Amino acid sequence: MKLETERLILKDINETHVEDILRIRSNEVTNQFVKRNSPKNNYDALQFILTIKERTQNNQTVYFGIAFKDQLNLIGTICLWNFSEDRKTAEVGYELLPGYHRKGIMSEALETVLDYGFNELHLQEILAFTHKLNENSKGLLLKHNFVLEEERTDDGFPDNIVFSLKKYI
Repeated sequence: MKLETERLILKDINETHVEDILRIRSNEVTNQFVKRNSPKNNYDALQFILTIKERTQNNQTVYFGIAFKDQLNLIGTICLWNFSEDRKTAEVGYELLPGYHRKGIMSEALETVLDYGFNELHLQEILAFTHKLNENSKGLLLKHNFVLEEERTDDGFPDNIVFSLKKYI
């Protein structure tokens, strides 16, 4: 599947993206607010891609690589995952190489994925979990009308805060 914005293509990731996924998911700046096992080499990145492909085929996730329309390389990723059992709620996740921060790229990608989630997948609510010190992420979510859910917590991640965006009917 592929979504397009004015500048970007959001596309399925595949085995040709191993080096891009390694670069994105092992970046120290990107990972400073994320607790995960980052890929250490191309094999790890390939295993991640194969896992994402399987989860996409099983409708467990909708996962896009972010690229400029005139470039092949991915500069980030964005996904909807962790769907509720009734498939009315999902979590959004995103990451972008630091050299592309503060250029409106993730805002453009997020707007498109939110539209897809609400209008194509018929979600009623989209959640976002971000580290309490991740000012860029908090600013992005607030810009897109997410609301801080002060009473909600992220089990196992006490430094994360929870934002939500509900579909307006």
